[in-house]
Amino acid sequence: MKLSEAWLREWVNPPATIEQIAQRLVMGGLELEVEPAVSEPAIGVVVGHITKAERHPQADRLQVCEVDVGEAQKLQIVCGAANARVGLKAPCAKIGARLPGGLAITQAKLRGVDSSGMLCSAKELALAEKSEGLLELDAEAKPGQAIDQYLNFADNILNLEITPNRGDCLSVLGLARDVAALFGVNLKRSASAPVVVEGHQTLKVEIESLEDCPSYAGRIVDRVSPKARTPDWMRERLRRSGIRCIHPVVDITNYVMLELGQPLHAFDADKLVGSVHVRRARAGESVTLLNEQTLVCENRELLICDDKSAVALAGVMGGAASGVSESSTRVFLESACFAPNAVAGTGRRHKVFSDAAYRFERGVDPGLQRQALDRATQLIVQICGGIVQPITQAGRNQPDVISINLRRSRVTQVLGLEIPAKEIEALLTRLGLLLRAEIGDSWAVRVPSHRYDLRIEADLIEEVGRLYGYDRIAAKPYAAQLARQPSQEAQRSSDDLRLALAARGWQEVVNLAFVEPRIQQAVAPQARTIAVDNPIADTQSQMRASLLAGLIPTWLYNRARQQERLRLFELGVCFERDEQGGVIETARIAGLAAGRVLPEQWGSAAREVDFYDVKADLEALLGSALADCRFIADAHPALHPGRCARLERAGKTLGHLGELHPQLRQSLDLPSGAIVFELELAALREVAVPKPAPLSEFPSSRRDLALVVGEEISAEALLQCARQSGGALLREARVFDVYRGKGLAENSKSVALGLHFNDASRTLTLEEIDAASSAIAQALSREFGATIRQ
Repeated sequence: MKLSEAWLREWVNPPATIEQIAQRLVMGGLELEVEPAVSEPAIGVVVGHITKAERHPQADRLQVCEVDVGEAQKLQIVCGAANARVGLKAPCAKIGARLPGGLAITQAKLRGVDSSGMLCSAKELALAEKSEGLLELDAEAKPGQAIDQYLNFADNILNLEITPNRGDCLSVLGLARDVAALFGVNLKRSASAPVVVEGHQTLKVEIESLEDCPSYAGRIVDRVSPKARTPDWMRERLRRSGIRCIHPVVDITNYVMLELGQPLHAFDADKLVGSVHVRRARAGESVTLLNEQTLVCENRELLICDDKSAVALAGVMGGAASGVSESSTRVFLESACFAPNAVAGTGRRHKVFSDAAYRFERGVDPGLQRQALDRATQLIVQICGGIVQPITQAGRNQPDVISINLRRSRVTQVLGLEIPAKEIEALLTRLGLLLRAEIGDSWAVRVPSHRYDLRIEADLIEEVGRLYGYDRIAAKPYAAQLARQPSQEAQRSSDDLRLALAARGWQEVVNLAFVEPRIQQAVAPQARTIAVDNPIADTQSQMRASLLAGLIPTWLYNRARQQERLRLFELGVCFERDEQGGVIETARIAGLAAGRVLPEQWGSAAREVDFYDVKADLEALLGSALADCRFIADAHPALHPGRCARLERAGKTLGHLGELHPQLRQSLDLPSGAIVFELELAALREVAVPKPAPLSEFPSSRRDLALVVGEEISAEALLQCARQSGGALLREARVFDVYRGKGLAENSKSVALGLHFNDASRTLTLEEIDAASSAIAQALSREFGATIRQ
């Protein structure tokens, strides 16, 4: 939000510079920056009055104007603006003037006619990014007056970032209250002429739910002049607040919103049918807004309706069919308080944003509606004329009274210092709070309606702290002693997993949870994806259902910057819809490896990373949990059919490992294959607690079995069978050789198993070892048709 310093000082004027005011507001919890109203003011530009305008003899689009600049001699200026006409007052740059951007005005001759200056547009004075025609000034502007004085270019703009709980500061009045409280000065009330009600026309207003709309006030203003023009002083204040002028009545509603903090809306009363109703949308009901966007209300949005149809999206934007136009002479002013819950999310859901919605989502003073309505009415009569009709009000006439108990001992405990009771009372009184002393060291504090963020004792203590000054509260060491939580030996932290991968040369990345739908569809085609209502970019319009949807773009980004060898991993949460439409959040860990297996060097031959390189890193990541895990050949839509494995632990699938599918590489135009994995994080954190065991004093024995099996039999299956049939004497079974080639039948291979036998209490006999080896061989033959290789 942007506000003019000059406008603020009309309400409160502490003896401080704008920089000091800004610093005090920042220390009081409001973030803001100060910038000049005009970054580069024009020099030598005055108010000019066109007294004569004739067509240029050599150019149809040019006019030769006679301009009064408050001097004895009028200036002859050639102008090409379409709105240049007799009687118009506009900025005039005289000879020697300098405009923003460095343009110097000199004597010129255009198509054979002398031109002694230049009539200026808003763009040429750096007041707008674009403009059509000359900047038109009020008829009361005095010719010859410097334009920087007339428009007060010496002003400053306060650019504020308001936190969601301080919606009361989204106005000149609200900010002035805070400045007055921080500096301990009085708030000035701007004098305005009282509104005189002359008519008796009213529109009936009905509210369906007071929870959605606690208060609604409205009034008709008749005989409004359609030829009225928004005055320059109001135009400049709106411009400096980032609001463009549209129509005098609309500009007045925006002005009052900025001044008092109450959003208003003006309807063309002649376009309303019957009464005004505040209600939730019916199924399939639609409304066309002022921005010509037609919305279908499928979430029971709050609407403003007449007896025929919806005429506005409550608290967000008015409807096109009932909006004020240049021909409107009878308007109905709406001043309502909509509950934040009734407005929040409506604009974002339909991608409609407005200053009104911004304020209603944060809360609007429920006692401000009549005051704002009277102020807007007074300005309409002053600028546009009109006959004022009585106010129609529905809902609560007075907001609920909020009272909070505040203990002085609690203030001391929370802030860490003892503030005298009288000073606490004085600080809170500055905010308009009413304090009544109770028994003991407490007060009953009555909160004004505009401070709807104050609801509990801690809120009041925060106000005491910021008004007293956080910089005055001395820093002290914590007095509390924190007990360390015992670590769970059976659980590894996420940091342990990060360190395990980092130790093997992997680098962690942190990607946004928003991903490109095209990539997500390729890596997780079966996922129930969640679309983002308001994406920050078209390429980030879905919540990620797979971490690979973020890792692949990161790989491509780094590869485009000459980073050929990459080992990237990420820990994050993935999001999917469940069958009932809810959201499932799953923490996962994923990685992507591409390029050479080792950095470039002379000690070993260059080789691209392959499936087994990444599998080895995963086995290291699993640690002691590896004994419970199995890698099983599997298929995955995003992975190469013959280079993909499923990781299981105790029969539960943890995730997949493999090379990206060739079709995926082709569809995404990937430069090369990459090895990826994605696993559930929770299962990886669980590890077996180590159990001590004595070392055997007796020698181990080894037997080797060279087995001929079918090509489709995995080594993992052979090992599992050997371990299950080896009995208690088998301590370890491992594969130490695989042979294919001469001497073996087609589609066969030889797998050599090394079997280690031991007993901690005695030396095994030859007969026991042979019996155990034979049992393993028989089990392998029975299960897989394995034969001993001759």
